[in-house]
Amino acid sequence: MIAVIDYGMGNLRSVQKALERVGLEVSVTSSKVKVEDAAGVVLPGVGAFRDCMINLDRLGLIDVVKGAISKGKPFLGICLGYQALFSESEEYGPCEGLDVFPGKVVRFTDDMSDLESGDGGCLKVPHMGWNQVTSQQDHPVIAGIAPGEYFYFVHSYYVAPEDPAIIATTTDYGIEFASSIAVDNLFASQFHPEKSQRSGLRLLKNFGEMVNGG
Repeated sequence: MIAVIDYGMGNLRSVQKALERVGLEVSVTSSKVKVEDAAGVVLPGVGAFRDCMINLDRLGLIDVVKGAISKGKPFLGICLGYQALFSESEEYGPCEGLDVFPGKVVRFTDDMSDLESGDGGCLKVPHMGWNQVTSQQDHPVIAGIAPGEYFYFVHSYYVAPEDPAIIATTTDYGIEFASSIAVDNLFASQFHPEKSQRSGLRLLKNFGEMVNGG
């Protein structure tokens, strides 16, 4: 069973349905016991970083999440659940994260040029819609996904990891940023695989195979 952590933020139903569509057993839960007993853990989320940390703390889930990761349990972070893994965010003032990995969550600037179009126009913030990801390492969760494949994004802040070795994919949006990371049984992405159609479902299926020992 895969536990999708419910801490009051994000469209959990879409994550649940996408995982079930690729044949996985899913429980959406805020129970510490269920998360601890699960074979795999998903930390999704959209919204404000500070609210994320407050809610995880209120539900007693911070140590549970960090424990699942430290024990090597298959773990998938999505969007805000990706950002929360890092040391801090600058959103609405400095806020401490889970500090699983050193790094900061910073905002796109409002004056980024659209280099691809060449017309000197500024890119909109938030970064919303389909964009390409470029693999920086091999990892089972992104196995079989074509180079330059498109995934769905919606965010105003991006992660700047201190250790470039953990970066799994990068994406260009005015700057090149880390759109996902991978370390052993952990994979976390800024993009939303549950909204990314065929490629997103392939990623979730790969995660499920890792949970099931494949």
